[in-house]
Amino acid sequence: MTDFYDVLHSRRDVRTGFRPDPVDDDVLTRVLQAAHAAPSVGFSQPWDFVLVRDAGVRERVHALVSAQRDRYAASLPAARAEALRAIRVEAIRETPLNVVVTADATRGGRHTLGRHERPEMGPYSAALAVQNLWLAARAEGLGVGWVSFFGDDGLTELGALLGLPAHVEVVAYLCVGHVDAFPDRPELEQHGWARRRPLDWAVHQDTWGARGLPGAAPTALLESTVDAVAPVDGAARSAARDRLDRMTKPRGALGRVEDVAVALAGIAGAEVPPVPSPAAVAIFAGDHGVHAQGVTPWPQEVTAQMVANFTAGGAVVNAFARQLGAEVLVVDVGVAAELDPVPGLLPRKVARGTADMTTGPAMTREQARTALEHGIEVARDLVAAGNRCLLTGDMGIANTTAAAALVCAFTGADPAVATGRGTGVDDETLARKTDVVRRALELHRPDPADPLGVLAAVGGLEHAGLAGFVLGAAALRTPVVLDGVIAGSAALVAAAFAPDVVGYCLGGHRSAEPGGALALDHLGLAPLLELDMRLGEGTGALLALPMLQGAARAMADVATFDAAGVTDKTGG
Repeated sequence: MTDFYDVLHSRRDVRTGFRPDPVDDDVLTRVLQAAHAAPSVGFSQPWDFVLVRDAGVRERVHALVSAQRDRYAASLPAARAEALRAIRVEAIRETPLNVVVTADATRGGRHTLGRHERPEMGPYSAALAVQNLWLAARAEGLGVGWVSFFGDDGLTELGALLGLPAHVEVVAYLCVGHVDAFPDRPELEQHGWARRRPLDWAVHQDTWGARGLPGAAPTALLESTVDAVAPVDGAARSAARDRLDRMTKPRGALGRVEDVAVALAGIAGAEVPPVPSPAAVAIFAGDHGVHAQGVTPWPQEVTAQMVANFTAGGAVVNAFARQLGAEVLVVDVGVAAELDPVPGLLPRKVARGTADMTTGPAMTREQARTALEHGIEVARDLVAAGNRCLLTGDMGIANTTAAAALVCAFTGADPAVATGRGTGVDDETLARKTDVVRRALELHRPDPADPLGVLAAVGGLEHAGLAGFVLGAAALRTPVVLDGVIAGSAALVAAAFAPDVVGYCLGGHRSAEPGGALALDHLGLAPLLELDMRLGEGTGALLALPMLQGAARAMADVATFDAAGVTDKTGG
């Protein structure tokens, strides 16, 4: 049993270091027998194996895969494309053998147990054969690499190369051969593409959301995340400051860029922090019942329309993200309209917008908690996917009204000071909006010591999602760049749950919305940019991203006086 688990945990997707010597026929037969013994409901095994040894065929497959990979890379944000190109596909040619695992969904007739009205169970079952093959190969000391850069046209061309019947599907294309050594960590992790999610994120007891490992009591995601937020590393901050003073430049010459470098070092717990790339901006979207109070001339339908614009790539945030090589995704936590599934949209709807906070709570406490936990999970998934920096974005007509109420609740500011023009309202609408914020606060008397209660009373679903997003990033020691007033108000909520969260936040810019400046001042965060922006979406956070990346790059690349042999200033 111990040997089995050793094999299981040492299995790797190997892409480099293959030897050219052939695989012994008896060994290969044992590996295929293990694959063929995979469990299949009703013994209706739908798989076949194609053994590809011919060098000419493998050369043509390599050319096909390379073209497919280049096309995929062209569709990715720049940082992701760079990481993808570092993943080699030369094993197709370097290994002595390629094994193609196929599935035939027509095999077994109409009444195959396990596939009644679920034909996709055929390829699923074939995937079990892939798993058995991989484990058996590792036990035999053979490396296996899975080639996965195939679009539909690529699979059609591959099928033609291999002479596959039209009804036979390729499930896996595997490169098999002897290797000198197996890497300690999966190669995708080594290349920074992704990291494995911890098991305790993935185990639910009885019902979804009641997380906990076997034998342990279920844990609450919000509370466990708050508990995981630790102070930034003071020793790393001090070491980074000392290094900056020894770098080949006058002390303090980089101004506040040096503060950014120190902040990143404290977050990473390293004198030289990693460059915060790849980066992803998550736009949390929701609607607001307070819209009925006439706080904006924009119709509520614009929220859903802008979400469609984001996912189609036509908004300002998309343009900025393309320029910087960042990923954009949209999280529907509370859009009033029903949104069709499209790539880049995460369906996490808690409710179809909030209630009117001037007549009752905007949300129930349970709704606020659920939205918070959705935000935590989005942050977790983005960090697990390899992102080293998270950026906040938002969309929701009337959401600056809720943001103003949150800012007042946590800072004690007067609504007349904290309430801004949002989308550019006139004086009459601004006065009405300010009165709405004041009436909501007088109705609920929110207690800043109860951040969940404050959110439920006067917040928005996107504010709750963003607060969870900030908490999730901090718990994973990942920098998060705040965009504007919506993110600032959400960060106030997050800091009320876990004060140490502030050390992981950087203020992207000083919003033209007065509440944005109040939030950053209360958090003790100096904005990196002042551009009089008030768009939201994550635009200000994106424009600040190069400053973070430049600060980290300087820490890694700029020589110190002693290393460069440059004489340092001695005094005066």
